[in-house]
Amino acid sequence: MNIRTYISILIPLCVPAALSAADGLTFEGSAVQAVSMPASMGYNTAYVARDASALRMMYTPQRPGAAVTWERFSSLGAAFAEPAPGLTVENGVYIVPASAAGTDMGFCINEEGRAPLYFWICDYAAHPFDVTALNVDAQASDCGRAVVSVTGTAAPLVCYSINGRPQHIDRQIKLTYNSLEYDQAENQFVQKQMTQTFEDVDGSISVPAPYCDTQFTLEPGRFSSEWDRPSAIVSDTYVTTAVDARTTAVQNGETADNEQAPEGAEGSLGGSAPVEIDFSAAVTDAAIYRRWEMATTTDFVDVFYTTDQLEFTYTFTEAGTTYVRFTADNANGSCLYTGEAYAVSIGESRLDCPNAFAPAREGGDMWKVSFRSIVTFRCEIFNRWGKRLAEFDNPAEGWDGMVNGKPVPSGVYFYVIKARGADGKDYSLSGDINVLNSRKNTGTAAPAE
Repeated sequence: MNIRTYISILIPLCVPAALSAADGLTFEGSAVQAVSMPASMGYNTAYVARDASALRMMYTPQRPGAAVTWERFSSLGAAFAEPAPGLTVENGVYIVPASAAGTDMGFCINEEGRAPLYFWICDYAAHPFDVTALNVDAQASDCGRAVVSVTGTAAPLVCYSINGRPQHIDRQIKLTYNSLEYDQAENQFVQKQMTQTFEDVDGSISVPAPYCDTQFTLEPGRFSSEWDRPSAIVSDTYVTTAVDARTTAVQNGETADNEQAPEGAEGSLGGSAPVEIDFSAAVTDAAIYRRWEMATTTDFVDVFYTTDQLEFTYTFTEAGTTYVRFTADNANGSCLYTGEAYAVSIGESRLDCPNAFAPAREGGDMWKVSFRSIVTFRCEIFNRWGKRLAEFDNPAEGWDGMVNGKPVPSGVYFYVIKARGADGKDYSLSGDINVLNSRKNTGTAAPAE
C-alpha cells in the first residue's frame, strides 16, 4: 500500500476517543501519569512515563474475540504509522514491550468494531528535571523585570497530534518569591508571596520585578516532585530596585449653604477658596527619595512648592489651577516613579449681598452674603444711629436679626464689609439690610435706636 492510499484510509479514523485505562489500556514496569490533552490532538490523553525503556503496554479487547492491530507513529503523525514492534498476545491481552516505546512515541490501537484508541507516551527519563542552581542576574534585571539564570535544564516535554502538530506537556514548575502589593484599605504596600508556573525552564527565568528584597524558590513540578522528590532550588538574594507608589488626595470640609457652587466637574478638587486638601502617598521599599511637587503648568517646569513628607495638608488660597504630583526614586536613580498629576482648580472670587431678609419666628433664617473664593472677610452690622449690632469674620456665617438674644424691630439696618478674594480682588462693600416681618416690639425687643 502506498502512502497516499494509507492516508486516505487512516484520516477518517482520526476521531478523538474518550478512552482511558478503564477501556482496556494498562501499563506496568514504570510509573505513568496521564495528562489531559486538547481534543484537537486527535486523542484525549497523553502519558508521561518515568522511564519508557522499562514500560510494558497492555491492551485487553473490549469485544471478546475482536481483531486488534497496534501501530506506533512519530512526530510525523499517524499518517506515517507503522506496526508496533514486538507485539505479542498472552491470554487474549495484546502486549507491546518497552523496546517499542522508545523515546517519545505515539500509538494507535484499532479494535474491530470500535473507534481507534490514540495516545502518546512521553519518556520523562529522556527529559528529566535537572536544574541545580538559580542565580539572580543583576545585569539583566531592570526596573520592570527580574531575571534569574538557571544552571541546568528542565527541557520541554512534547507530544505530537495524529496530524504531526506539537503540543507541550506542562511540567507545572513553580517559582515562588515575595513582593509587595498595595492594600487600598490600609493605604500601604504589604508583603505577598507571588507564584508563577512554567511548562519548562532553560537558560533563565524572567518575572515582574519584586518590590522587596527576596529569594526565588524553584519547585520541580508535578512529575519530578512525585518520582524524584528533589529539593527545591533557592536563589541568592535579589535586592530590589523597582519603585512603585499609590497616592490619594482628599478635600476637607463641606460647602457652606451660602457658598456659590464650585466651578468644574463634580467630584473634582478645588472650588471656592480656601480649599484644604490632604495628600498621601504609599511607597515600596526601594523608594528612597520621595517628593511632592506643586506647579502652575502640567510640565512642572515652574515648581513653587515641594515636600519630602509622604503625608501633608495644603490650603489653596489663590485662584487658578495648581497641579500636584508625587515622584519617587531608588538609591542610585535608576528607577523613577512619576505619578499622575492632581489638578486643583480655585474659582475667581465673588461676593454678593442681599438687601433684605425676614427672620423666622422660630429662628433659623439669617442674612448671609453669597460668596466664592473669599479668603479674608470682615462684616459689621449697624443700626441707623451707627451702633454696631453684630460682627463676624467668616463669610459662611451671618446675622439672625437678633441683638443680645432679642429680635430687632423691622426696619432698615446697614452692613459694612471688607474682604479679599483668592484672585487678589479687594472688596469694600456697604448697603442696606431691610428686616421684614420681624417680631413686633413688645417692650422686650432690642430697640433700633
